[in-house]
Amino acid sequence: MPYTNLLIDEQDGILILTLNRPKAMNALNTKTMLELQHFFAEDAPAREGLKGIILTGAGEKAFVAGADIKEFLALDTQKGQDMAQRGQDVFFLIERFHKPVIALVNGFALGGGCELSMACHLRIATENARFGQPEVNLGIIPGYGGTQRLIQYLGKTKATELLLTGDMITADQALAWGLVNYVLPAGEAMDKAKAIIGKIAKKGPVAIAKTIEAINAYFQHDEDGFDREVKAFGQTTGTEDFKEGAAAFIEKRSANFTGR
Repeated sequence: MPYTNLLIDEQDGILILTLNRPKAMNALNTKTMLELQHFFAEDAPAREGLKGIILTGAGEKAFVAGADIKEFLALDTQKGQDMAQRGQDVFFLIERFHKPVIALVNGFALGGGCELSMACHLRIATENARFGQPEVNLGIIPGYGGTQRLIQYLGKTKATELLLTGDMITADQALAWGLVNYVLPAGEAMDKAKAIIGKIAKKGPVAIAKTIEAINAYFQHDEDGFDREVKAFGQTTGTEDFKEGAAAFIEKRSANFTGR
């Protein structure tokens, strides 16, 4: 699939995925969502040697400033539900991806942009980043998981305040409240994201994928996270990676994981 709104740059096994609609503040329109869906469902899983993905926005103003409101004008109840479901399905692909996905939030992350950042496994913000779910200002609510994931990260009290007021918070507030992992100057954020993925890439690939599964299970109402952990633990103990990791520990050397 040729990409129009996504730029892909591979650097030493790390894919830097840039949402490329800077004139529209990288707003999430239908085409962008379809491209994200294809990328995470078809393209990225097929890439050999992939260490992880860094997701960011083009330009200096916005990560993603929201959804494309122009497309909302034609919605009715059913079309609105369909749009929200498609958006949630795409973001679940990101949240459940088997390699680390880091959001490098380099400006406004509002509405769908905040929801997109929360679907990633980790978040690094530049000092000018701003986060918020301002949908109530338009007379609607978040539809791509914002009412659920914001509570997961901030807790009910703070999340309820932000969801009902539509207020934005600064990068420093997001860090203090647990929404982001790091706040760094713009010139340092990408290097930090690469360093984190590089560190994770040295671990057992199967173990990383199973850890992501177990973490996600904690928030899935139809699954017992503890049971998922038990099954995932058992699955990892049967891998070649575990045998290699245990042997390397005993022999006091670095492990050579193969992902099997």
